[in-house]
Amino acid sequence: MNQQRLFNIYVYVVSVFGLASIIFAVANLDTSGLNTSTLILILGALLITSRLTLSLPRSNSHLSFSDTMIFFSFLFFSGELAILLAVLEISISCFFLKTKGVVFERNALVFNVFSVAMGTAGTLLVWRSLPFLGLTNDYLTTPNLITSLGILAFAQFAFISTLAAGYYSLKRAASFWKTWKIEGFSISMTQIAGAGLAGVAYKLISYSDLVTIGVSLLVLGIAYLNYRQLLRDINESIDQAEKAERDKTEIARAKAEEVEEHAKQLKLLLEKEEDISRDLRQSKQDLEYAAFHDNLTDLPNRAYLIERLNLLLQLGPEVAKRYYVLFLDLSRFKNINDSLGHTVGDEVLRVVALRLRRCLRDEDTIARLGGDEFAIILNDLSSLQEAKSYAYQIYDHLTQPYVIHGNKIFSDLFIGIAPFDYEQLKPEDILRDADIAMHSAKEENVSVAVFDKDVRSKYLEHIRLEGDLRYAIEREELALNYQPLISLKGGEIVGFEALLRWYHSELGFISPGVFIPISEDTGSVIPITKWVLAEACNQLQEWRERSEVFRDLTVSVNISGRHLADRSLVTDIEEALEISGLPATHLKLEITESTAMENAERSIETLNEVSNMGVKLSIDDFGTGYSSLSYLHRLPFDTLKIDRSFVLNVGENGEDSGILQTIVSLTKTLKKEVVAEGIETEKQLELLRDLGCEYGQGYLFSKPLPGDEIETLLYQKTSFLPFADQSSSSDSFEQPATEVPHRYA
Repeated sequence: MNQQRLFNIYVYVVSVFGLASIIFAVANLDTSGLNTSTLILILGALLITSRLTLSLPRSNSHLSFSDTMIFFSFLFFSGELAILLAVLEISISCFFLKTKGVVFERNALVFNVFSVAMGTAGTLLVWRSLPFLGLTNDYLTTPNLITSLGILAFAQFAFISTLAAGYYSLKRAASFWKTWKIEGFSISMTQIAGAGLAGVAYKLISYSDLVTIGVSLLVLGIAYLNYRQLLRDINESIDQAEKAERDKTEIARAKAEEVEEHAKQLKLLLEKEEDISRDLRQSKQDLEYAAFHDNLTDLPNRAYLIERLNLLLQLGPEVAKRYYVLFLDLSRFKNINDSLGHTVGDEVLRVVALRLRRCLRDEDTIARLGGDEFAIILNDLSSLQEAKSYAYQIYDHLTQPYVIHGNKIFSDLFIGIAPFDYEQLKPEDILRDADIAMHSAKEENVSVAVFDKDVRSKYLEHIRLEGDLRYAIEREELALNYQPLISLKGGEIVGFEALLRWYHSELGFISPGVFIPISEDTGSVIPITKWVLAEACNQLQEWRERSEVFRDLTVSVNISGRHLADRSLVTDIEEALEISGLPATHLKLEITESTAMENAERSIETLNEVSNMGVKLSIDDFGTGYSSLSYLHRLPFDTLKIDRSFVLNVGENGEDSGILQTIVSLTKTLKKEVVAEGIETEKQLELLRDLGCEYGQGYLFSKPLPGDEIETLLYQKTSFLPFADQSSSSDSFEQPATEVPHRYA
């Protein structure tokens, strides 16, 4: 049976029998011998005796006279009254203890009352059985009185201690015998003291007069108080002796603890020193690892790579020539960071690192140099061709699409290869050569390029142009040419496209196809475009103020992707218009389809600001990008420009004109204007007119010309159609020779 359940049953049974005992005592109480005075005397004596206690020396036990009136009741009155007095005495004692702050366990108070009632009822049963044991109720003889009181005390002790031991043994799941010795045996002195005092009182009342009784009580009281004081003095002496002993022990213990604490502190100090040494060793290892590894990809870093290259150079030319360095640069990684966030960008770098580990050998070294640049040392290869084979494998692995956070990522990269050359005395030189080869691959738009002397020469030229381009405006080396935009219906000029030219003070004319990509890579395209905006607006406004011929014309300026993403674009346009005085409706910005889609949401936001100013917008090179119709609807453009490649691919008899027809139809559906670039033949012109194309530009009408020549041309011609009846200079229809068309050219 469950221990708690057994305990609850025990408490319940004792409570039932205790309550029955109380009911029995009340029902059978003989009140004939009791009067009010007697009852008051009994209750007063009960209160006094319940408070009479003596502390025994060197013991936690107390000598109590609380049971005196219970035994006295057995002798003079009845057992029923003894039961009720026992209940009353235990209730008073519990109340007194609670006022002293004693906390009783749950059910303990109820159990105390009922167990005392039940135990006293058991004592009554024993008391009434005395005649059957040959004992009479004649207590005039001292032996008979002592025997009777002894039986009463023993019975009361046996019943009360047994019930208490049963309670605590069940509650604590402990041994009954051990519990009885601890909780029950100590109360035997209370029973003996109470029985003794009851016997003395019986003798006094039975054989003495009131004076004798009073004197006796006075003597007993004085003896009690003297003995109490004596016990107090003894206890205090014992306490002082024990305190002195405790102090002595405490001093010895304190010294022992001090020695022990010192030993512990010494041990802790040694352990702490060992921990510090271990932490220092670990920190040193961590710092060394961190110094040579990238914390994002966990790949070796540039410092590690330089150390590795330095070791390889020390192995000698015969060994080093079997090693090749690859320099990798992720293409358009900045667009991923800008459009999808740095969290996705970081994950892309981790994916690249993982794929590089998977596709290379254990003996190869992979390092992240920073940003989106990685480097690889290929070990022990037999030839350059084998190094190129590994490079193409890397390219194939890294350009496989993958998904990050729901975004499908398409990576592209450029790889430069540099063999070990003992003309390179430093590891940085080898890494620089691989970097140059990578830039060569980027310029030629190929996946892999190998470093050689020609590549170095081109790179040095490229570096020079980068530096010189930054000062081209300051040195007044830049100029604008203007190519007319013609109405294909009437042949009149409706505007110009401003095209940038660079006349280097030492190198002469630099092709836009060369310097425009450099300006976009270095960021100098932004200040250059700002200059173009100001120059073109000033020129057109000057012409408009000079002649009615120019009054309704527009000028188009190409805007790069970098400038479109820069927040200064709107300010630059406002400044150019304000300074020049040109109405905003006479300025048109041309943005390529791919540029507009690089960060579509940002592009739409910026272009809406520009459009709200009144500036016209044109989608340049349409058909070559990857715009979606959903975004195309949201772009606030006015004009679509058909890329020159679609015009040039049309045959003499109109073959391959389907794309042109589709673009023109789409533009009409969107209710926009359409312009065809690169018109060079009358057949192309005739086809575009038949398809409904409204405007065009190309060498058939005029090549790009400086501002003064354009001004002269406009005064001379009213129609630019080749079959118009008018005078014209042969230069007006000059066909392109060596210059490669470019969107800035």
